[in-house]
Amino acid sequence: MDSLFSTELKRNLQETGVAAVLVVDRAEDGVPLAETLVQSGINIMELTLRTPAALEAMKQIHKHVPQMICGAGTVLTPDQAVEAAESGAVFGVAPGTNRRVLEKALQIRFPFAPGIATPSDIEQALEFGCRILKYFPAEQCGGMPYLRSMAAPYAHLGIRYIPLGGIHAANMVSYASDPLILALGGSWIAPRDLIRQKDWKTIGAAAVEARTILERMRTEKR
Repeated sequence: MDSLFSTELKRNLQETGVAAVLVVDRAEDGVPLAETLVQSGINIMELTLRTPAALEAMKQIHKHVPQMICGAGTVLTPDQAVEAAESGAVFGVAPGTNRRVLEKALQIRFPFAPGIATPSDIEQALEFGCRILKYFPAEQCGGMPYLRSMAAPYAHLGIRYIPLGGIHAANMVSYASDPLILALGGSWIAPRDLIRQKDWKTIGAAAVEARTILERMRTEKR
């Protein structure tokens, strides 16, 4: 499955460093939200399929904000994988590792990062060739210390992780600075209530803060 993630997509994930994770209740909010994020330095999002508006919002973003790399989150069924790909999603993500979803993603050549929380999850994902995995829920599982321990037996396979869950501006460097991490999942950047309120200013400020923290960390590491 890693081979389905193009070199360009992996590079964008790593360079941007954080993918905004979003729940959209109104399809019409998708475009201004995506525009706000792009203008604030974040051009990757995981738009979760938790509302009836998600797929239409994805279509509108794909059409009107082509510079936004829009992925689909909370992909729980094979049909959702197909619908997401048809709606313009560049990749898919799930909270867990579902064999039927992974089989469908492979069949339609849809780049997919399943969620993992245990070594058994990692090994099931490896059966499908996955080398980019979502670590969820990251903080609740034990953060980076737990991930480092769990990932150690698989280090020679070049697996990279996208952690999500309990991450915020104050602790993001503890994740982003580790070479295991490809990018962060940033659900704190655009909370659902702020999207409902169309508070693009606050969302933009949070996106700028996240990018500033990442850039400062990268400068200090040089």
